[in-house]
Amino acid sequence: MHLSPRTLNRTLLTRQHLLHRTTGSAEDVVAHLLGMQSQMPSSPYVGLWSRLDGFDVGELGRLLTERRVVRLAMMRSTVHLVTAQDALRLRPWLDPMLRRAFAGSQWAKGLAGADEAAVTAEGRALLRERPRTPAELRAALAPRFPAADPAALVHALRSWLPLVQLPPRGVWGAGGGTTYGLLDEWLGAESSTGAVADGAGTVRRYLAAFGPAAPADLQKWSGLTGLRSAFAGLDLRTYTTGDGRELYDLPDAGLADPDVPVTARFVADFDNLLLSHADRTRIVPEAYRPRVMTANGIVRGTILVDGFVAGTWRFARAKGTAAAEVTHFAPLAAGDREALTAEGLRLLATTDPDAAHDVTFTQA
Repeated sequence: MHLSPRTLNRTLLTRQHLLHRTTGSAEDVVAHLLGMQSQMPSSPYVGLWSRLDGFDVGELGRLLTERRVVRLAMMRSTVHLVTAQDALRLRPWLDPMLRRAFAGSQWAKGLAGADEAAVTAEGRALLRERPRTPAELRAALAPRFPAADPAALVHALRSWLPLVQLPPRGVWGAGGGTTYGLLDEWLGAESSTGAVADGAGTVRRYLAAFGPAAPADLQKWSGLTGLRSAFAGLDLRTYTTGDGRELYDLPDAGLADPDVPVTARFVADFDNLLLSHADRTRIVPEAYRPRVMTANGIVRGTILVDGFVAGTWRFARAKGTAAAEVTHFAPLAAGDREALTAEGLRLLATTDPDAAHDVTFTQA
């Protein structure tokens, strides 16, 4: 069976809870999505607001302080918000990618031959004493490894050990810089005995949130390579695209109606909706991709019109006011402008309840 771009688009939006908001919990949605990119600590809040009916920013803050979700380097060696269970299951599975990413980074040369076993032992001992900021780790590690760049040592620890960015970092309205703790220390020894993720189980969960998809898509989402074997032997349904690519899906997963109408929506910056397929045209027209994903790795917040990226948006805050500034790439129909205005005002009522609100539009 051939799948059209619109079928892939509507199916992706359905599985991402972006066609219709869900009434589940924030923790359930984070688990379903296998995590949410959180380089910017605020991004998951907007991402959950877009997907959850009646989302309250305090709910996610409580999940962080109660240690039910955590923020650490995960997929693509970027900071993700994941459930505690997925941190324990997925982090070991991703370890080869994290090590490879560090080895290919600018920081690897700064180690000056420092031994991995010695660096991780020292880092683990320091963090077992107490959580520490990057500056504190640099100061403590520098005398132990005088030939190495202290910043490179901290970047190495981030890749070699599961380091959690502790609250209040990531808690809405609390602010705070990065403070690292060890994952097993933060979650407790009794939490560290869960099963490590396996390739087959992760394929199924990925397809449930991002399918239909190919091994190349799972590799783009995770940063791992050689994942074609993870699809082998699974009971999966196969489809083809118009350009002949083969896609896989769960046997009992349905496809969305390509003609179902989609209300104009806001999508968070760095949202995995845009980052988790090798071919992103199911959500981002190729002509617009460079406007959304910059050369220095920034992924802007986007608007969806008829289900596809049609522009970008950002918060603009001044004393007593908060606005959602929309930049659209093509003229907007009156109905889409009205829908985005209503959505933007609802978003601002959640994120900035005490400010005066506005939604502005500029054509690129």
